[in-house]
Amino acid sequence: MLLSIISPIYKGEKMLEELVTRIESSVETFTKDYEIILVNDCSPDNSWEKITVICGQDKKVKGVNLSRNFGQHYAITAGLAKSSGEWVVVMDCDLQDRPEEIPNLYKKAQEGYDTVFAQRVERKDKFTKRMSSTVFNAVFAYLTDQTQDKTVGNFGIYNSKVINSVLSMGDSVRWFPIMVKWVGYKIGYIPVEHAERGEGKSSYSLRKLLSVASDNMIAFSNKPLRLMLQFGFGVVIVSLLIALFYLIRYLSGGIAVDGFTTMVISMWLLGGIMIMLIGVTGIYIGKIFDKAKDRPIYIIRDQINLD
Repeated sequence: MLLSIISPIYKGEKMLEELVTRIESSVETFTKDYEIILVNDCSPDNSWEKITVICGQDKKVKGVNLSRNFGQHYAITAGLAKSSGEWVVVMDCDLQDRPEEIPNLYKKAQEGYDTVFAQRVERKDKFTKRMSSTVFNAVFAYLTDQTQDKTVGNFGIYNSKVINSVLSMGDSVRWFPIMVKWVGYKIGYIPVEHAERGEGKSSYSLRKLLSVASDNMIAFSNKPLRLMLQFGFGVVIVSLLIALFYLIRYLSGGIAVDGFTTMVISMWLLGGIMIMLIGVTGIYIGKIFDKAKDRPIYIIRDQINLD
């Protein structure tokens, strides 16, 4: 098969028919050999029922229903595992990723690229989402020492060898664009038009964005540990200066209360260093614990038109 198009579905009931229609109209301009895989991430609306109807009418559309809400990038992983195309397109279901760009992505890939990312030059998201994305990418780039492009999301086309490499990664925390960049291969970019959201609003609340950001920063970098070590050295230096100050005052008779100097030194030296270092280390240990349990990163409840 030439092409697989994967879309994770969450609260997409009202957009599914238009999504499939526009994908098929666009893809059939250059091939009839394709499949569309819709992965329902336990959407609270009737998305799975709608997917079931569409799959019954069109055998090129395949449905995967997860047992619970695992998250967008885990749903993408489930779709990747079921894909059989030489080339794989990943796109969101909210129609902000325009299906009409798929032929352009494929054409660019034929220039010798293994991955072609769609660059959303002018994003049509709300101000809060644009700002949170900018902050996330800036902080993530700093903590991982990697360049992050805020215009790039999931939307793109990927050769099957790229997809196989991503699937081979055993990370329990998944973030598709970052994993694609990590595996390497030849990457290209094309600017695309970013559309307004078809229905509803993004499911990424501020709390969820912060949770996703912290998970990925810990999963893809150990720099926070090194920063805490540097911070610890800084606190030690400040503590020594404070200790010297109070020691001089004590020797000169400026402090009459016994034990005051010891208490101040202990509070700064032990409280400032140990609590923060242990906290950050504990987060990493927690991630190791999660990985050691080796639970599946997603569970499929139902599937349609798939062997």
